[in-house]
Amino acid sequence: MRFLTRLASTIRYLALAAATAGALATAASADDAPTITVGQTFIAAGLDPAEGSAGWALVSHGVAEQLFTVSREGRVVPLLAEAASRDDDTNWTVTLRAGRLFSDGTPVNAESVAAALNRTGENNPAARATAGRLTFSALDDKTLKVATERPTPVLPAVLAEWAFPIYRETQDGMVFTGPYAVEHFEPGSRLDLVANAHYPDANARPNVIIRRIADGQSLALAFKAGEVDLAFHLPVETLPMFANDPDLAVKSFAVGYQYMMWINTQRPGLEDVRVRKAINLAINRDDLAKAARGGVPATGAYAEVYPFAAMGEIRSDMAAAEALLDEAGWMRGADGARAKDGVPLELVLWAYPQRPDLITFQPVIRAALEEIGISVTTQVSENPSDEARKGAFDLFLWAQHTAPSGDPGQYLGLFLESSGGNNHVGWSNAEFDAIVEKLGRVSEPAERNALAREAQAIIAKDAPVAFLLSPQWHVGLSKRVADYEPWGSDYYVIRDDLRVSEH
Repeated sequence: MRFLTRLASTIRYLALAAATAGALATAASADDAPTITVGQTFIAAGLDPAEGSAGWALVSHGVAEQLFTVSREGRVVPLLAEAASRDDDTNWTVTLRAGRLFSDGTPVNAESVAAALNRTGENNPAARATAGRLTFSALDDKTLKVATERPTPVLPAVLAEWAFPIYRETQDGMVFTGPYAVEHFEPGSRLDLVANAHYPDANARPNVIIRRIADGQSLALAFKAGEVDLAFHLPVETLPMFANDPDLAVKSFAVGYQYMMWINTQRPGLEDVRVRKAINLAINRDDLAKAARGGVPATGAYAEVYPFAAMGEIRSDMAAAEALLDEAGWMRGADGARAKDGVPLELVLWAYPQRPDLITFQPVIRAALEEIGISVTTQVSENPSDEARKGAFDLFLWAQHTAPSGDPGQYLGLFLESSGGNNHVGWSNAEFDAIVEKLGRVSEPAERNALAREAQAIIAKDAPVAFLLSPQWHVGLSKRVADYEPWGSDYYVIRDDLRVSEH
C-alpha cells in the first residue's frame, strides 16, 4: 500500500512538472537570444512552491517573486506589493503594485495572490514558522487582508521569507511573475529558462540553462572545460585551477549563511546536555576556517553583519570537554575510547555534497572528537532534508541562511521551537519557546535584537546545535558573464539584471 501511495505521488509530481514547464514557455524572441549556462550543486526539486523548499529555489532561479523582498543592501522592500499597514496585532492590509502580470499575461490580483498563499500556508510548515498560519482574503483587485495566527509586527519581513512566492495554479500547471519562465524542466537535473515576455526588458535578457552538477569538484571541472559560463559555489581547493586562465575569473563574497552541526537530542548519549556541550567545546572554529580557506568563526546563529548576532567567541576547550564527559559517566578505556556501562560512545557525522565545505569539515571534526575519546564515522547524503527529517542521525553538518529576510524570527521558530516544522534535533525548551513567542509580538528593533540574543544564549546553554562558521563562497565566471555580481547568498542567483557581458 505504501508503494502504491508513493507511486501515485511520483506520477502526480512528474505530471505537474511537465504541465508547468509547458505552461511557462512564454518569452518572445527566445530563439534569437544568446544562452548562458549556469552550473550549481542544487536545483529546484519541483515547480510547486507549496512543497518543501521549492519556493526558495524558484526565487533563486529567477522564476518566482514575493510580495516583499530583500534588497542588495539587506533591507526589506516592496516587490509585487506596494505597501503594508498594520490594523491591529493580528491583522494587516497589503496593497498590490499596479500593472504586474504572471508569465502567461494574466494580471496579478488580490484573489490570485490570496489563493496561492492560502494553499502554501496549508501545505508548507515553513510558511507557518514565524507568525503561525496566515490567512489571506481579497478586499478588491489590489487589496489584501492578512490575518496572522500569532501577532507579528514585521509582516513585510515575514512575506519576504522564502516560503511565500506568488504563483497562479492553472489546469496546465503553475505560472509565476519573475524575470524568467520555465521552458523545460528535468527534475533534479536541468532547468531551461527563457525571458518572461511580460516582465520589463525581456528582450535584453539571455536564455538560461541551469544544470545541477552533484558535487563541487565536478562543477569545477565543468567550468574549466567551458561547459558552464557561471559556476556557483566552487570549492576553495579548486580555485588554483583557474588562477592563470585569462578566460575565467572567480569572485569571492561573504554570505549570510551559517554553517552548523545539528546534535540530535533524541539519540543515545546525546540526550545528555553534558555530552552535547562537550562536543561543542571540542570543535575549534579557527581550524574549520583554515580548512575552508575563508570565512569567520561563528558567534551564534547569525552572521556578525546582523544587529541581532550573538556577541563573543565560541572557544574550544578540550579540558572542559573531557571533564564534562567524565561527569556524564563516559569514561576512557585502555584504548582511550569512551564508554558507559559497557556501551562505547560512537557517533555518525553526516554531511552533503551540495555544500562542499561541509565535506571538508568532516575529517576536522572527527579528529577533534576522537581526541576527547568519541569514536566518529562519517556519512554523506545526496538528500539531506530527507535524511534529517527521519531523525535517525547523530550529528549532521548543515548550511542555512538564518536571516534570509533580514529578521531573526523564521530560523528560530522553524528549526528550534518545540513545534517547529524543521526541528530535526527533537529539542524542546519552554524558556526558548516563550522568547520566540514574545519575538512575534515585539516591533521595536532594539528589543527584537535583544530577544534574539537571549534565544541564542539558551541555545548555547543547551547545545542542540553547534554553530561553526560564517562562510565565504566562490563563483566562477566566463568572459560572457564577466560583469555578474553575486549577492544575497544563493537566494538571488538568477536576477532581472543578468546580461551577456560585452567583452
